[in-house]
Amino acid sequence: MIKIGLYGYGNIAKGVECAVKQNDDMQVTCVFSRRDPSTVKTISGATVYKTDDILNHKDEIDVLIMCGGSATDLPEQTPVMAKYFNVVDSFDTHKNIPVHFENVDKASKEGGKIGIISVGWDPGMFSLNRLFGSCILKDGADYTFWGKGVSQGHSDAIRRIDGVVDARQYTIPVEEALDAVRSGAQPQLTTRQKHTRECFVVAEDGADLKRIENEIVTMKNYFDEYDTTVHFISKEELDRDHKGIPHGGFVIRTGKTGVNLENNHVIEYSLKLDSNPEFTSSVIVAYARAAYRLNKEGASGCKTVFDIPPAYLSDKSGEELRKMML
Repeated sequence: MIKIGLYGYGNIAKGVECAVKQNDDMQVTCVFSRRDPSTVKTISGATVYKTDDILNHKDEIDVLIMCGGSATDLPEQTPVMAKYFNVVDSFDTHKNIPVHFENVDKASKEGGKIGIISVGWDPGMFSLNRLFGSCILKDGADYTFWGKGVSQGHSDAIRRIDGVVDARQYTIPVEEALDAVRSGAQPQLTTRQKHTRECFVVAEDGADLKRIENEIVTMKNYFDEYDTTVHFISKEELDRDHKGIPHGGFVIRTGKTGVNLENNHVIEYSLKLDSNPEFTSSVIVAYARAAYRLNKEGASGCKTVFDIPPAYLSDKSGEELRKMML
């Protein structure tokens, strides 16, 4: 039985608990939270401890899943914990992955542990499919589309605007752009041509709606490069119609083969997710099994999804996999 510890207790941790219930070779043994443990009720019934107490429970954990956010939690927490535990995280700030890798690699090698970082669907499953496509169709182009789905970072950015009570922001692929890519034409697409953004906003009574809308559509690094639509709705409508955290998207590789590059090919991988955090957690749990197996074999250091043999994700033997899935 692989003993799973959870560092942090939010949406990812709860998703991990749900995923572990579907894996007979795993159990959640303990949870570590910055909150008062007496106030945290877990889905699995695992005991909750303060994060400061974690080194007193090393024997209860085979793999520690890091459940914090990418902005400030994971860059600090994963390297620290990687000295003492096999760890898996979902760090998703793409441009900072190389630095995060180096930090975790150094720490995990010092401790003789395995750290697998940036696990989920993007980075993660989408990354693998970008790699497969670019290796198979050497003369080609990559395209990634996200949505339709809730962007939690963009939703948070809207909530920080003065006069906003709550908000949800959806990222939506432009159908015309998708069709052009799927045709194999290899179009050159701008950010604005690939995605639109749709915002549902609850404003304070008496708030200046025109000002709020203008602040949203002109917000640098979030909305200014997109065609953005803003809807003002009631709190009741938001809670009723926009409660979930769906997401998804497409990775498409188009390419040519033949003596004169006369044949076109399209590789497409897509996801449609009712719950972004629960799907991410399910991917993390599979890679937690791989971390456990690799460390049992004596491996140490940092890995990404590119470095993990697919068979290490499965609870089936090599013989079973060859019989059932090849």
